[in-house]
Amino acid sequence: MTAEFSAVPAPSSTGRLADLANELRSYLDLCREFLTLFGEENQALRRSPAWSPEPFHLERKRLLPRLESGLMKLRSFRQWWERVPAGQRESCREIQDLFRDIQSLLPRLLLLDRENQQEMLRRGLIPATQLPTAAAQQPNFVVNLYRRHAAV
Repeated sequence: MTAEFSAVPAPSSTGRLADLANELRSYLDLCREFLTLFGEENQALRRSPAWSPEPFHLERKRLLPRLESGLMKLRSFRQWWERVPAGQRESCREIQDLFRDIQSLLPRLLLLDRENQQEMLRRGLIPATQLPTAAAQQPNFVVNLYRRHAAV
């Protein structure tokens, strides 16, 4: 996916709601790319004792900046969306569904990536000193994410 996220749409324009839906679809596609990558990495880790991290590392390095910038924009979209009048939000079921799909996909990404890290650690492919601390990993991130965004 080569689409980049644009500025948060202006609340007054209904055409901007379509723009928001396109942006959310792009971000969801990016999350699916990560899910595919992490799934392939997980399968390769479980299949092959002679697993090579290089192709996965390069792909992750390519996708990660897009995920980070997209996540920041997703937060802005969410804040904007919450300011849209309730009646107008109700008429935009697709956007609600996209937010929900993204919310359900992000925890799966985090979990699968964590499983891959643990498997690499067991194999000695990641020095323990390179792992982030428990505080940096934000162990309650998913719970807090759900709590913040429970009301779509």
